[in-house]
Amino acid sequence: MTKLLETVNHFVWGVPALLLILFVGIWLTIRIGAPQVTLFPRALRDFLYQFTGKPTEDPNQVSGYQALCTALAATVGTGNIIGVAGAISIGGPGAVFWMWVCAFLGMATKYAEATLSVRYHVRSHRGEWSGGPMYMMELGLGKKWLAKVYCIFGVIAAFGVGNVTQIRAIINSIDGAVKYLGITPFDHMNLVVAAILALLLGIMLMGGAVGIGKVAQRLVPFAAAAYILLCVVFLVIRIRVLPQVLCQIVAGAFTPQAVTGGMIGSFFQALRIGASRGVFTNEAGMGTAAIAHGGADVSHPARQGLMGIMEVFIDTIVICSMTALVILSSGISIDFGKDLGAYLTGQAFSTVYGGWVHIFLAAALCAFGIATVLGWGLYGARCAQYLFGDDFWEPFVLIQVVFVVLGGAMQTDCVWLLAETVNGLMAIPNLVTLICLTPELRRITDTFRFSQGGTAAQGGTYENIHQRKSLRTVPHAKIPSPGGQSGKAGKENLSSEHR
Repeated sequence: MTKLLETVNHFVWGVPALLLILFVGIWLTIRIGAPQVTLFPRALRDFLYQFTGKPTEDPNQVSGYQALCTALAATVGTGNIIGVAGAISIGGPGAVFWMWVCAFLGMATKYAEATLSVRYHVRSHRGEWSGGPMYMMELGLGKKWLAKVYCIFGVIAAFGVGNVTQIRAIINSIDGAVKYLGITPFDHMNLVVAAILALLLGIMLMGGAVGIGKVAQRLVPFAAAAYILLCVVFLVIRIRVLPQVLCQIVAGAFTPQAVTGGMIGSFFQALRIGASRGVFTNEAGMGTAAIAHGGADVSHPARQGLMGIMEVFIDTIVICSMTALVILSSGISIDFGKDLGAYLTGQAFSTVYGGWVHIFLAAALCAFGIATVLGWGLYGARCAQYLFGDDFWEPFVLIQVVFVVLGGAMQTDCVWLLAETVNGLMAIPNLVTLICLTPELRRITDTFRFSQGGTAAQGGTYENIHQRKSLRTVPHAKIPSPGGQSGKAGKENLSSEHR
C-alpha cells in the first residue's frame, strides 16, 4: 500500500505539477500587474495598521486580520522549522534561492486566491461568510461538480495533513523534550497527551470560524514573534558570516556542486527541492488558505488579497528565511543528500544557545502544530459544510477530535502520503479556476488600484461594481440572488450579502 501511495504521490507532486504552479504564478504576475510589487506597500501598511490598531470590525464577524492569522495558522507550521532544514540538506543552500523565487510568484497566487474567494463568498444561515475555491468553481465557473470534488479532497486532507500528522509531530517533539530533561515517560503518555489535545482543540473548533479567528489572532503572532526573536538574536551574533551565506545561497542555486563539495551536483535538484518545499510551506496554489480568507468581512475583495500577499511574505520570506540563515551561518557540518530535518535545525541553534534550545523548539513545534490543526479544522469544516450543509460543523468537529486521539496512537507514514497526495490533487482544479477567472480578477484589481479604501473605480462603493459588465470567461455561470433565485437577475442584482 505504501509503495502504491509513493508512486501516486511522486506523480501528483512531480515536475509537471510544480511547473503548473510556477506557471500560474508567472501568469498572474503578468496579467494583473505584479501585485506583490505594486500593492506590497499598501499590503504592509494595512497589515501593520490592523496588527497595532484597535479592532473596529463587527465582533460577530471574522476580520481581515483574523482571516490572515487563521490562514497563517495552517501554513506557519513544522515545515518552517523542519521543511527548510530538509530543503538545505537535500538540495543544498541554493534550494533557499528557489524557495524565494517560488514565494515571490506565490504572493501573486495568494493574492488571486484571497481576492476571488471574497468576490464569490456567501453568507451561511449562521450569519458567517463562507468562501473558498469551491464557491469560485460553482459561482464563477458554473462547475458545481468540480467544487464537490475539491471539497471531498479537502475533507480527506484535513483529517491527514491537517490533523493526524500534526498531532504526531507534536507528540514526537514532547517525547524529545522529556528525554532531554531526563524524565522517564509513564505508560500511555502519548495517548494521554493526545486526549488533552483533543479536548482543547474540540473546544476551540466548536467556537466556529469567529472563535478560531480569535484564537489564531493571539496564538500565531505570539508563537511566530518568539521564534523570529530567537532567530534574530542568533543572526546578530553571527552577522559577520551572513554575506558569505548569501553568496552560498546564490551560487548554490546555479552551481550547487561548488558549495556542497560535489554532493549536490544538479542544478535541477536545487530548483526542484527549493520549489517543492516552498509550495509545501506557503500552500500557494492549493486554494486552502482561500477558505480562511473567504470568511473575512471586508469592504473590497482586493483588501483581503493584500492579506494573502502578507501571508506568503511572513511565512516564507521572513520565517523560512530566518531558519535557513540560522542553519547556514551556524558553521555546523551538513551531510548533504540526506533529509536531516529537525535534527539539523536543533544542532544549528545549539551552537549559540546550547542544549536548552531543544526545549524551546519543542514548544514552538507544539504551538505551530496546534495552530495548523485549527486552521485545517476550518478548511475541512467548510468543505464538509459545502457537501452536507451548514449544520455539519459540529459532527465534523467531533470526527476531528476522534482523529486527534488516533494521531497519538498510530503511525502516520501512510496517512501522510495519502493526505499529501490528496492535497496535490486539490491544487489542479484550483489553479485551472484561477486561470479561467483571471479577467474577473483583473477587473476587481483595477477597481481597487484606482480607488480609496472600499470605494470602487468610477465612483460608488464596492457593491456597485457587480452591476457593471462582468469580464468572467464563462458568461453562463449563474450566481444566486439574495432571495435564493439563480439566473441573470441574481447575477446583476448581487447585493452586499453575496459579494
